[in-house]
Amino acid sequence: MKFTKYFMLACLCTTGITSITSCKKSDFADNFKDPGKLSSSTVEKQYTGITYSFRELVVPSYWNYFVILRSTAIRNVQATGWANETNQLAPGGASIQDRWNTFYAGLAQFRELEKIYNSLPTDEKESKKVFYLTAKIFFYDQTQQVVDLHGSIPWSEAGMLSTNGGDYTKSYARYETGEEIYTKMLDDLKLISADLNKLTIPSSVTASFKTQDLINSGDLNLWKKYCNSLRLRMLTRVSSSSSFSARANQELGEIISNQTTSPLVKTNAENIQIDIFNNASDINSRGLRDALESWNANISSKVMIDNMVSNSDPRLPFIFEPGAGAVGKFIGLDQSLPQAQQTALITGTPATPSTIAIYNRSTFSRNQNFPGVLITASEVNFLLAEYYTKNSKNAEAKTSFENGIKESIEFYKSIRTLSNDNTLAAPVAPTNEQIDAYIAKIGWGTNNLQLIATQRWLHFNILQPLQSWAEVKRLDYPKFTFRVESSDLQKTPPLKWNLPSTEVTYNATNYEAVKAQDNVNTKLFWDVN
Repeated sequence: MKFTKYFMLACLCTTGITSITSCKKSDFADNFKDPGKLSSSTVEKQYTGITYSFRELVVPSYWNYFVILRSTAIRNVQATGWANETNQLAPGGASIQDRWNTFYAGLAQFRELEKIYNSLPTDEKESKKVFYLTAKIFFYDQTQQVVDLHGSIPWSEAGMLSTNGGDYTKSYARYETGEEIYTKMLDDLKLISADLNKLTIPSSVTASFKTQDLINSGDLNLWKKYCNSLRLRMLTRVSSSSSFSARANQELGEIISNQTTSPLVKTNAENIQIDIFNNASDINSRGLRDALESWNANISSKVMIDNMVSNSDPRLPFIFEPGAGAVGKFIGLDQSLPQAQQTALITGTPATPSTIAIYNRSTFSRNQNFPGVLITASEVNFLLAEYYTKNSKNAEAKTSFENGIKESIEFYKSIRTLSNDNTLAAPVAPTNEQIDAYIAKIGWGTNNLQLIATQRWLHFNILQPLQSWAEVKRLDYPKFTFRVESSDLQKTPPLKWNLPSTEVTYNATNYEAVKAQDNVNTKLFWDVN
């Protein structure tokens, strides 16, 4: 959590800060550029516009959780339980199209910033370099997620309608492969890391950078850690790919062995996230309540509950609450059961209420201050543990693994502390002895990569399901069993998503180049298990 952010307002005025209660949609609209609507903009306004455009992909929202994630990535990693349904493993067209549209709206904002920045006089460009470099980091974070969903996508030539003077005929973008995009992003992020180490923010832009930066409140050190932690994630993601393995091993070693010049997010105080300062503003988590509590979308899965219960996981009461009829016991929904039996278990009756645990409402769905998480200390520590394990540095691996668990426990406790809801009283904080006992019970020494994978899955939870889905595919662990009916068209979890129908219709010429790969059973280039 970044304490300095609490003195800032997300209304984003370039001339100053008004009051927290005055933040409304028109304030945002006045301060970021929609290339299709406004005739002029500035680097500062575009910078905020990028964050605003991508906000629903980061900050918990009804649309992103209920429409997109609930029935796709969250289901694929059994972070929740659900009543089985026909063809439930096929990603829906609405989910695919909606997320695609949102990403490309944000991409267009970034391209407009790029155009404005490149047109600046040399001295002004240098003074505002921090906006361009940090915007790239955030944009590349969002790009990685789309590549990991679809594989080949239109990218470097996409979002250029404004640059092309509104000429649609010049603005249909070619597809680039996941390998090409990853290469470009990794090249750039390495340069950005070096540039940030040399960069001094001029006093003339310090105040505006702090105001416009909704992610790190103008803290350059946090941006350095964001950059290098994103590199760590991306390099690990592609580390088993034949086209990246040598590079990944070399650059991971460089980052990890020199964290003075390549600092990483190592504690929760350094987490990269969009905090909620005014839950009445446009940047809020209010929609999470309906997203989780509608259609029983907050049901716990048996596989996750069983893991946490059997190991006396200290996070359990912070993440879940027992079913109304469970007499304090935590029971998850079994996905092997037929739909009718599951529905009866979920619904219960007035006389015998449901025994199935749900996500803790005060921590999650009714917590209007739930932040939008980008990178946490736990994720970074688990990535470090994986690197050390693969390079036979057992002591360092064990330390990073245990740090990842401790930071995750503290993280979920702090999320509950942020909540403005007390439907359930806050659980008693676990003692150091209880945490140590949990770590000891998990063990270390055999199947260490599986231990890391499991803890990463528990930590990502419903919080970062796209990252969880990617990591489960990459390591092929944890393993899940799904109920499949003979009538189901898709009988295994998808390996990626289809491209949206609008690409087939409106970008048909370029789509032909990737048409043969456009199916959910084609592996991504880094998925070699």
